[in-house]
Amino acid sequence: MEKKTKYIWYSIAICSLILFFLILLSSVIDVGEKLRNISVVLEILFYVLVVAIVFLGIVNPIRIIVSSPSLKIATSLDQNDPKVYQIYKQVAKNIVKNNDLNEEQTKALTTYKSKEELLISLQIVFQDTVKKQLNGIIIKNAKVVMISTAICQSARFDMLTVFTVNLQMVKQLVIKCGFRPSMKNLSKLTVNVFSTALIAEGLENMRLEDVLPNSTMQVLGEIPFIKPLLSSVLQGIANALMTIRIGCVCRRYLFSDGSVVTKEDIRKQALKEAVKLLPLVLADTITFFPKKIVKFFTSKKKDDEGDLNLA
Repeated sequence: MEKKTKYIWYSIAICSLILFFLILLSSVIDVGEKLRNISVVLEILFYVLVVAIVFLGIVNPIRIIVSSPSLKIATSLDQNDPKVYQIYKQVAKNIVKNNDLNEEQTKALTTYKSKEELLISLQIVFQDTVKKQLNGIIIKNAKVVMISTAICQSARFDMLTVFTVNLQMVKQLVIKCGFRPSMKNLSKLTVNVFSTALIAEGLENMRLEDVLPNSTMQVLGEIPFIKPLLSSVLQGIANALMTIRIGCVCRRYLFSDGSVVTKEDIRKQALKEAVKLLPLVLADTITFFPKKIVKFFTSKKKDDEGDLNLA
C-alpha cells in the first residue's frame, strides 16, 4: 500500500510539472506572437531569453534537488551497508561547504572516526546551526514573493513568480541541509508549489469587499487610490504566507527524513510556524512599501496644490 501511494504521488507531481510547463509555453508563445509583429529578431531574442531563464530558474534547481543525497535512503538501508556511510559523509561534506560553521563544528564533520560519531555530529549541527539558517532562507524568499506579487498586477506573472521563487527556496533549503527529502515527500512538495502558484494567479481577482467588512470599505472608499493599493498588499501578504508554509513543510520533511525530529502532523505544524514567521516578513518588507507609498501620495498632493495655484 505504501509503495502504491508513493507512485501515485510521483504521477501527480509529474503531471503538475507538465501542466505548469504547458501554461508557461502558452504564455511565452502569446508574447512571442506579439513581438513578431514588431520584429522577428526581437521574437527570437525573447525565446532565447526565456530558455535561459527556464534553465536557470526551473530546470537547474530541479536537477540540483534531485541529484542531492537522501537521508531517507540511508535510514531505509541496512546500517552495515557501506552505502549508508558514504551518504552520511557526502551530507557532512555538503554541510561544511554550504554553511557558516564554527571551527569546532567543522572539525566534528571532517575528523570523525566512525559512522555513529558522524551521525551524532550531524544531528548536533542541524539543531544548533542549520535550522536557524533555514528560517532565514524562508523569510528572504517570502519577502521576494510578497513584494513582486504586490507590485505586479498580472495574474499569470504572479503564478510564474510564485512557482519559480518557491522552487528556488526548496533548492536553497536542500543545499543548506546537504541532503534532500525523500522522493515521495519531494513529489508532495512539487504539488504544493504548483497549487500555491495557481492560488497566486487566482488572488489577482480577489476583491477587498470579500475580505473586509462594509464599514471598513466605506471608510476606505473616501481615501483616493487606497483600495487598489490595499488589494495589492493583501495579495502579496497571502502569497508570502503560502510561501512560508511551503518552506516550513520542506524543512520538516528534511528533519523528519533525517530522523532529527519525531514524526508529527506536518501540515498543521507548518501552518503554525508560517503564522509565527509572517510578522518577521512583514516587518522587513514594510520598510520597502512605505517609501513608495509616501512618495506616491506626496507627489499627488503636490500636483493637486499646483493645480489649485494655477486656478
